[in-house]
This record gives sequence, C-alpha cells and structure tokens, in this order.
Amino acid sequence: MMKDKALEELFLAARPTFDDGDAFIQKLEKHLDAVEYLKQHEEACIRRYRYAMLATFVLGLVLGGGAIAMMLNAPVDQPLFTFGSESGLLLLLGQYSRFAAVILCSGLVCLTIVSIVNIVVDLLNMRDTNKAYFVK
Repeated sequence: MMKDKALEELFLAARPTFDDGDAFIQKLEKHLDAVEYLKQHEEACIRRYRYAMLATFVLGLVLGGGAIAMMLNAPVDQPLFTFGSESGLLLLLGQYSRFAAVILCSGLVCLTIVSIVNIVVDLLNMRDTNKAYFVK
C-alpha cells in the first residue's frame, strides 16, 4: 500500500513538457515498452509459481501415498525403525515408531498445505495489484 502511494506521488510530481513532439513520443513509447516488459515478467512469475504449486501438490500426493503404503505393508508387531537401545527415550521412540512416523507425516502434510495456501494467496494478491496498476 505504501509503495502504491509512493508511485502515485512520483507520477503526480512529474510534469512532462510538450516542446518537442517527436522526442516526447519516443520517450513515451520507451516507457510503455518498459511497462509491457514488467507486465510480461509478472505474468511469467505467476506462471512459474503455479507450476511450482502443482509440482508440490503432485509430489505430496505421491510421497504421502508411498509413506502410507509403506506403513500399511509393514508387519504390525514390528516397529518401523529401531535404534538398538535397550532403555531410555530411544527405546520408547522405537516402540512407538508407527505413531512417530504418522505424526511426522501429518506435520509435513500440514506444512505443505499451509505453504500451498500461502502461495495461492500471494498469487491472488499479485494478480489484484497487477490489475490495479495496468487498468489505471
């Protein structure tokens, strides 16, 4: 919001002179080309973010499905991993390795969902600001 005000003040402070018509037109075309370049760059960034979001979603599905399949195919009485310890926290973690794996996978899924939602919100904000800049 603050950048919007700063840009608006910058444009309002500019007082173009119309002494030489050809020079003004060339300068205007140069500025319009720069704006078009920025618009294309923004669209390319949004496209890249969308592809990254899609890749993250697909990778999450594949890895999540693989982790669930691995946990379901392992024998129930066998822990998923052991540390070779006979006492203490490592023994407890080894005995409850299925719960630890489920908690870890759930945490990663939650983090991925939050990241995807954050990217979607950023994309929507970028689209809204682009419309505001290029519509005026």
